[in-house]
Amino acid sequence: MTYKTILSAFTVSLMILFTASCAITQKKERFVYDKQLTHFKYPFPVQIFKLNTQNQQLNMAYMDINQTSKKTVLLLHGKNFSGFYWAKIANDLVKKGYRVVMPDQIGFGKSSKPSRYQHSFYNFSLNTFKLLTHLKIDKAIVVGHSMGGMLATHFSYLYPKASKKLILINPIGLEPYLKYVEHKDVDHFYKIELNKTADKIRQYQLKFYYDNNWREEYNHLIEPLIGQINGSDRKLIAWNNALTFGPVFSEDITSKFKHLKNEIILIIGTRDRTGPGRNWKKPGVTYDLGRYDKLGKDLAKKHDNIQLYELNGLGHMPQFENYQVFSDVFFKHF
Repeated sequence: MTYKTILSAFTVSLMILFTASCAITQKKERFVYDKQLTHFKYPFPVQIFKLNTQNQQLNMAYMDINQTSKKTVLLLHGKNFSGFYWAKIANDLVKKGYRVVMPDQIGFGKSSKPSRYQHSFYNFSLNTFKLLTHLKIDKAIVVGHSMGGMLATHFSYLYPKASKKLILINPIGLEPYLKYVEHKDVDHFYKIELNKTADKIRQYQLKFYYDNNWREEYNHLIEPLIGQINGSDRKLIAWNNALTFGPVFSEDITSKFKHLKNEIILIIGTRDRTGPGRNWKKPGVTYDLGRYDKLGKDLAKKHDNIQLYELNGLGHMPQFENYQVFSDVFFKHF
């Protein structure tokens, strides 16, 4: 066998190995999920609450663990997630003796994805309150992350007797977006959602959530998003995602805090720069959106019932970037 023959055979072998490796990677990432994430496994049993809302019957999925406890924590998810990502926090809350309820809001996770629905934090709050009433829960510690922080604030504003304490983890909405950015029609967001790819989802979170430091565990967090992009319900998912941008921009929470009388815990990863609408500011606006290193301080100065905890060096997902640092602050309030 000549040297050229050996080299050629070696090259072919490398190509076969490379192709096989790519196939494995593609197969691993070729998740396909329907609109209700039927085959995506949640960390705890999922139950369905039947909602009669806006002239239709919808399913609100939720997890409810340690139901015998009389102490309840309500965990409200962010926009790019659903209830499954609370698993570690929920398990640690159970160890402390709490019942934990984790709903998927309408349009998210395993809940219904209607083709027509007026998405608003007021409606989400009402749906959540109906769920707690159904579960015979009168009062809960309300925890919200990201968009869930906006929802948690609205919920506490609308149902103060049901909210024992409010804990916000890097909530968006700490600045009145429409003061600085142009209003956009839902079609604008629909086009953005339709153009999403697995790589764009990963790159966005890599840049804005994790400071360009990706870890293997983060793949599980984006698996449902990628799977639904790959599925046949892609357009319906994109439409629901687009509709939920409406309340983020139009339902300001900064004016709500002065009406909240209960204790508010504000946990802020100060590296966070999440600023919805940054790319379509009003002409002449120079305001820098998403400066969480300033937003937390500014809010805490205005309201005596807000306790601010800043986590330096962490971003929008402090509970994943450094769970130990996050939990040292979070669990002292339980």
